[in-house]
Amino acid sequence: MSDGPTAKPARPTSSELIAAVLDDGTWQSWDEAPLAVAQEGSPYAVELTAAAEKAGTDESIVTGEGRIGGHRVAVIAGEFKFLAGSIGVAAAERIVLAFERATRERLPLFAAPASGGTRMQEGTPAFVTMVKISAAVAAYKREHLPYITYLRHPTTGGVFASWGSLGHVTVGEPGATIGFLGARVYEALYGQPFPDDVQTAENLFAHGLLDAVLPVELLTATAARFLDLVLAPHDSTPAPDVPKEPLADVPAWDSIVRSRNAARPGVRALLKLGATDVLPLFGTGAGEWDRSLFLALARFEGTPCVVLGQDRRGEQTEAPLSPSGLRVARRGMKLATELDLPLVSIIDTAGAALSKEAEEGGMAGEIARCLSELVVLEVPTVCVLLGQGTGGGALALMPADRVISAQHSWLSPLPPEGASAILYRTPDRAPELAERQRVRSLDLLEDGIVDRIVAEHPDASDEPEAFCRRMAQAIRHELADLGDRDRERRLHDRHARYRRLGGGADPR
Repeated sequence: MSDGPTAKPARPTSSELIAAVLDDGTWQSWDEAPLAVAQEGSPYAVELTAAAEKAGTDESIVTGEGRIGGHRVAVIAGEFKFLAGSIGVAAAERIVLAFERATRERLPLFAAPASGGTRMQEGTPAFVTMVKISAAVAAYKREHLPYITYLRHPTTGGVFASWGSLGHVTVGEPGATIGFLGARVYEALYGQPFPDDVQTAENLFAHGLLDAVLPVELLTATAARFLDLVLAPHDSTPAPDVPKEPLADVPAWDSIVRSRNAARPGVRALLKLGATDVLPLFGTGAGEWDRSLFLALARFEGTPCVVLGQDRRGEQTEAPLSPSGLRVARRGMKLATELDLPLVSIIDTAGAALSKEAEEGGMAGEIARCLSELVVLEVPTVCVLLGQGTGGGALALMPADRVISAQHSWLSPLPPEGASAILYRTPDRAPELAERQRVRSLDLLEDGIVDRIVAEHPDASDEPEAFCRRMAQAIRHELADLGDRDRERRLHDRHARYRRLGGGADPR
């Protein structure tokens, strides 16, 4: 038998998608008759009638509610069989009404567009509805309500450039065409075909524009995990603290050497061994994915949070921390603010990249923006010095309400070898410089830079599981304590803490 052409994957209709994703028997439509947009008997009216017969829906958008993993959610689904899922005035109004109702009823929202973009039969009036849809999404997100999008085949044009790109978590359908300018339009305008494999879900994932590419049968479990995490009540029940232990007076250089041990547990080990659930997210959402910065939603016992952590495994196997890594971190800060979740930042870096690309990519500016945004972030913040703390790349994640340090973690403006080279034109005096610069955890505690130290017995690499569980317990304790505090008082205290550094006066 000869091989025939490869069969195209079956793409679910709006009703099939709803049935596949929602808990059985929970779907309820919110839709009323769509706005009248065509004069009776006009060619466009005839076209709309034919589209409804073909699609089995009265417009290109279907809205309603159901449950995902037991959570009540609002749903907006595109129907591609209705005039290629195009968005006209009536479809846009239906989208806005759904966001407004979800906002009033404080429901998480699951959107699954499938659309060629703006409806050309309606022209500019349809085109500008992108503005009112985006305004409705912004008003919804201001209420700290979670929004997840599933971009189906195809999602292009104004849909991708508005509500399709505004989710807190964005997932793509395998093989889906996702892009701004349609390939047919590109070829008509420029006289050549659009490059292959650019506007695909898989390519967008590789470039940090999607958090995952999942078939519909795996979507429910992921969406339910997301909802479980972000909708969990903030548990401020006092959590047991890690017992205070006497700490050996270890020389700074000894701690630095220990922190560089390849077997030392990093952010991934801490979350695997110390968190109760972890949902990794990927990329900046703006065309970058930096593996030196790990971003996730996680839960430490009953407390959900956003985690952003420097991943030294990524630095060792891929590249040093780059400007794009700090843009991933800033995405995490924005996510924490929009979802009203505490933020946990984890420092463990040999230092930011020193390269032409890093300079041209705005490394200094990204460090500055991380510092300025993190120090005033309104949600509770906890920073963990987990290992190496080299330079501005480490400092960028440090401003927090509470700072915890592992015993053999450290913080320095440069690697001690670099400081030695500057002062003595040789790296050989690094141990001496490390001692003088007060980089080790005991010095950081004495200088008010960290609040507490979690002991290592005698080294985290010797007891990775026990150490990670102790550190996770310390994180949970601090999150619970901060969750109990008045917001304005907490922000004032954070400002005061950094105003005092280096002998500064308390603000009045």
